[in-house]
Amino acid sequence: TFLNLFANADGGVPATSIISNLAWGLGYFGMPHILLRFMAIEDHNKLKLSRRIAVIWVVIAMGVAILIGIIGNAMTKVGAVPLLEGSASETIIVCISDLLSKHGCLAAIVAGIVLSGILAATMSTADSQLLAASSSISHNLLGGFFRVNISEKAAMQAARISVLVISVIAAFIARDPNSSVFGIVSFAWAGFGASFGPLVLLALFWKRSTFQGALCGMVSGGVMVFVWKYCVRPLGGVWNVYELLPAFIVAMVVLIAVSLATGEPSKEIQDEFDEIVTFRG
Repeated sequence: TFLNLFANADGGVPATSIISNLAWGLGYFGMPHILLRFMAIEDHNKLKLSRRIAVIWVVIAMGVAILIGIIGNAMTKVGAVPLLEGSASETIIVCISDLLSKHGCLAAIVAGIVLSGILAATMSTADSQLLAASSSISHNLLGGFFRVNISEKAAMQAARISVLVISVIAAFIARDPNSSVFGIVSFAWAGFGASFGPLVLLALFWKRSTFQGALCGMVSGGVMVFVWKYCVRPLGGVWNVYELLPAFIVAMVVLIAVSLATGEPSKEIQDEFDEIVTFRG
């Protein structure tokens, strides 16, 4: 039956695992550091080219990540690298690089390039997230939500303090050497994807979405991530689905329902939407 298919843990890969892994793709719609790259483009005529480059690069990057996992698993089975368990399994690429560095000068250079790539990728995402967070606090939160009238210099100071505070919190979270980076990233990915993903999609493709619907959708999506992760998913079986999927669906439904229950957006907003649609078409 359909439920037995989801609950199956012996006959191959459970359907819940397949669905959970596919649900990761929904997170891309709500990633602020990715959206900022498009928002900061110097020429809007290059958006289509940028979109193609982004999609191609994601396919390459994700394909290589899967390939690294396959190679690491094979090397572990033959004893080329030590068996890694728990959070240590996330360091497989470092172990492979270490093994490469012991086989001559050229191999050591390749290993160094691989490690440099890891550091570059980490720094790229980290600085983008920090900039997005600091900008949100100094402009969107203080200036937009609380309507605090501050100068550009004060906004810059607030952004710097935000970066410092977030960095300290991040260092506190990362202090445990046994903590899983993948687990933290998975939870954060679900939070961003469920909170902002439906909002971004409907803002682009549905003229009827409203401010009230957007706000309720963001809140419901974020709350649902916590509820599903800590209350529902531990039940196992058919409920063992990555929290991003149910939270994304809930946020989408709430956003649509609240938008339909409230008044239509202003004519100015609808005209702007039509202008963007015309450009996009």
